[in-house]
Amino acid sequence: QVRLVESGGGLVQPGGSLRLACRTAGINLSIHNMQWHRQTPGKERELVAVVSREGITNYPDSVKGRFTISKDNPRKTLYLQMNNLKPEDTAVYYCYTEWRGRDFWGQGTQVTVSS
Repeated sequence: QVRLVESGGGLVQPGGSLRLACRTAGINLSIHNMQWHRQTPGKERELVAVVSREGITNYPDSVKGRFTISKDNPRKTLYLQMNNLKPEDTAVYYCYTEWRGRDFWGQGTQVTVSS
């Protein structure tokens, strides 16, 4: 059974940093493409980071240079390092993967950037 559990969210001041973690079960990070998304009320979920099974990463311009996605295959954990956070980064952050036509989401972790 695939399970994704995010942690690491919280309240941080503008310019600060947070590292999110997504503990996984039932999947092998070395053969799954993994993603982080975020969502604010009234808006669609936004893709913020991708890491392929080969370890290739990709980011939208809104977070490029500030966010870094990584994975620890033996620990079955996906990470999102977020630096120089801005108020517009405030959102619920989700990890996601797809396998054999099925979508798998975690429950999300709240990130609030405010002074």
